[in-house]
Amino acid sequence: MNAPLTLLLLPLSWLYAAVLAVRNWLYDRGLKAVTHFPVPVISVGNLRVGGTGKTPHVAWVVHELQLAGQLPAILSRGYGRQTTGYGRVSAADSAATVGDEPLQHFLDFKAAVPVAVAEDRRVGIQHLLRDTSASAIVLDDAYQHRRVQPTLSILLTEHQRPFYHDFVLPAGRLRESRRGARRADAIIVTKCPAELALAEQAQIRRYIRRYSRPGVPVLFSTYAYGVPVAVGAEGGPATKSGVLLTGIAQPGPLRAHLMQAGYLLTHEAAFADHHPFTVAEIQAVCAQLRPGDSIFTTQKDAMRLREPALQAALAGVPVFYIPIEVRFLADGASLLRQSLMSTFQPYAVV
Repeated sequence: MNAPLTLLLLPLSWLYAAVLAVRNWLYDRGLKAVTHFPVPVISVGNLRVGGTGKTPHVAWVVHELQLAGQLPAILSRGYGRQTTGYGRVSAADSAATVGDEPLQHFLDFKAAVPVAVAEDRRVGIQHLLRDTSASAIVLDDAYQHRRVQPTLSILLTEHQRPFYHDFVLPAGRLRESRRGARRADAIIVTKCPAELALAEQAQIRRYIRRYSRPGVPVLFSTYAYGVPVAVGAEGGPATKSGVLLTGIAQPGPLRAHLMQAGYLLTHEAAFADHHPFTVAEIQAVCAQLRPGDSIFTTQKDAMRLREPALQAALAGVPVFYIPIEVRFLADGASLLRQSLMSTFQPYAVV
């Protein structure tokens, strides 16, 4: 957004921020009800609209809980689904029924981790505790969901678009003011360069600590990209050229990775985050393919490509998603691991 338009929209942002500040004040003072649960509730979210890397960070948290001998469950709103209310994700579901991110979690963790969706997180947690043996609940994208009291609140902010340089909607992309960072128990700067200089890390920490509580750990994470994984029946190794198809908030890091890894991208079809691909759009993408080309996409986008009509449009076309894994810089992993384990102490289950 250009500077003149930002200035023009700032009064609306101030008004919106003021409404949210009153709401948060009512929760902070106990004037609006907050529900506590008998197991740790770990919230992973952000202040900004759009992709800060919540899905892979939720997966990291869940994996660490499993390694510690816990039985975590994942609860998401299920953004973009065509259903409402509480639902337990199953093999019969699709991105249309539960959302692309919950479906991805379900397929990644198989039956070992219950995954559910619910707009009202209180209702969702109640169902999960009744229907499963979950010893912890991980909330995906629930930083602004104040009706549930998290045991640990993890705030994500993107390295290239940190919250402290942004404004509240509509002048910027923040869901609430920067002061919302004070609720965080840990703050992770995501999508960092793997060799982020210590001096820059220190500067980022100084900016963040203008808004966070004293002593809250500020950690840095990066993405490690895996080898392409075939989507659908078309297997075999991926070619080194093709089309990049995305429906995520920030396709830039994936594009940069593919180019640095020696892939030739002949065309890019970039859609909005959670975009429901149509048959016509997929056919248009396929029309850009040259002989020997592949389609490259993200794992989250691959969830939406599983729709039967889209699979039919992709018949005979090699499609691959690029898996990503979160890795922390320096001692970030051990510090976050300590925070996770500390959440169980009041419950006497560790």
